Amino acid sequence: MDRTFTSYIIEDRSYVAYLKREIHKAVAAGKFSEQRAGEIDIIVSEICSNLIKYATGGEILYRVCHSGDDSTFEILAIDKGPGIADIPRVMRDGISTSNTLGHGLGALERLSSVFNIYSIPQWGTIVYSKVATHHTGFVRKENLDIDIRGLCVAKPREVECGDAYSVKRTATDVRVFLGDGLGHGKYAQEAVQRAADFFFATDETNPVDIMRQMHEKVRRTRGLVGTIGIFDRKRNEWKICGIGNIVTRLYQGIAYKNYMSYNGTIGLNIPNSINCSTLPAERNQYLVMASDGIRTRWDLTKFPSILKYDNMVMAAAVYKDFTRGTDDSSILISKVS
Repeated sequence: MDRTFTSYIIEDRSYVAYLKREIHKAVAAGKFSEQRAGEIDIIVSEICSNLIKYATGGEILYRVCHSGDDSTFEILAIDKGPGIADIPRVMRDGISTSNTLGHGLGALERLSSVFNIYSIPQWGTIVYSKVATHHTGFVRKENLDIDIRGLCVAKPREVECGDAYSVKRTATDVRVFLGDGLGHGKYAQEAVQRAADFFFATDETNPVDIMRQMHEKVRRTRGLVGTIGIFDRKRNEWKICGIGNIVTRLYQGIAYKNYMSYNGTIGLNIPNSINCSTLPAERNQYLVMASDGIRTRWDLTKFPSILKYDNMVMAAAVYKDFTRGTDDSSILISKVS
């Protein structure tokens, strides 16, 4: 399943009508009811209007994902505008700073399955809306479990994304994989997608064995770098193995530990000796992976109170400030809850 976000830079209102048509066509191909599709149109229109009105432009990221009889629509608006000093106030109906009725943000929250606004004065604002045909809320369980969000964006002016991630849940573990095909474009996508497909299909539970078998499966491709994280439900621990320059950090609050990957390229050359790192899992812990389209000095401490928001907002904040803009960019966040 392609999880790549489509990116549009919105600089003036002339872009908005085209973007709305593109999103409407993508949503119409899904499993949304006519009413739900109409509500998505309202969400898109309001988010784009606010981006132009209050920030004079920014970036829109959206994706429509299909799985069986279910579909999910997600949209992120990212800007570098003046920000919002009092979010609870502007969320109330009747509050407006532009002489309108002031029903926009409250309506967006009511129409969305998930809705978040994150803003810092003089830094900008991130608006996130998710609409689903099914329940998407993460249910906290008595035992530890994993809540996962991924943000993949292709290199500007590229159609195919050479980054991909895969998630597999079983009765005994939760497995996550983030890969980055060498270069970008069609052949990078072919390599990373083959690796992601193998990762999802295999029954192996040891990340080292998965990595070695993945290496053989993608030998005739361009190759990739990648990291595997496996959360063992019984032992409450992470097993991590990576090859190449995927930055992987395990956060507990604002403190973190870096995981050091092995040098090499999956499908071309990997070390003869590979071991996995085993780390204890704790509630409210974050395993964060980022491809090299994200500058390596990203730091969550730059974003006050970001841990209170949906993980997709956290991923968008890192993307906003640290994307290189010269390669595919991906962030995968797994929260222990």
